[in-house]
Amino acid sequence: AARQMLRAHRYGALSTLSEKFNGHPFGSIMFYLVDHDGSLLILISTLAEHTKNIRHDARVSLITHNQNDLNIQSQGRVTVVGVAQPAENAPRIAVRYLRHFPEAESYLAMSDFSFYRILPRTLRYIGGFGKIHWVSAISYLVPPYPLIAQEDDVIAHMNVDHRDTLRRYCEHFHQCEAVDVEMLGIDCDGFDVCADGGNLRFDFEEMVLDAQQARHALVEMAKRTR
Repeated sequence: AARQMLRAHRYGALSTLSEKFNGHPFGSIMFYLVDHDGSLLILISTLAEHTKNIRHDARVSLITHNQNDLNIQSQGRVTVVGVAQPAENAPRIAVRYLRHFPEAESYLAMSDFSFYRILPRTLRYIGGFGKIHWVSAISYLVPPYPLIAQEDDVIAHMNVDHRDTLRRYCEHFHQCEAVDVEMLGIDCDGFDVCADGGNLRFDFEEMVLDAQQARHALVEMAKRTR
């Protein structure tokens, strides 16, 4: 549930420890992408204050919540407590990141922007009344699974052959009658669709670990739209 909540949102408040002010908490609004394993990917500039702080002390936290719900105290939210470090395999990350944040292409063209990965150590999950838990990283993070390497093929198949199905997903699960639809990504917990410029998240009822399981889950969801 904590992973699904994080995946459903696109930005949060990042807290770093200020180098300039002797470790005082410093907050920034930050776009992020949840990677397949549950870690968070952020694109930051060496000139930014939060980057200077991370380089001095890698300990960070990031909180996100339902930005469409004005009832702040009762809405779900999750805080990731972890460490931030430079991300490996940046070209591969960039391909996936740009599907979700195409406006970041201009930042990637600048030499001072680079990807960092926030590795969770623990999480604070608030799903509603009576649903308040500390979540350990070992129970939150997902080991490697085949769908990671198969993601591009699944996305291409859905966008070439099943755009009508994507439209039905939008209408049935989000009450959104979209014309221009595109699958952006798929992971073990669900998938993301850009619908007329807005991003929609669809959760799987059970974890999906490979393309065959993804196909079965997508077919079952399509049946529910009819």
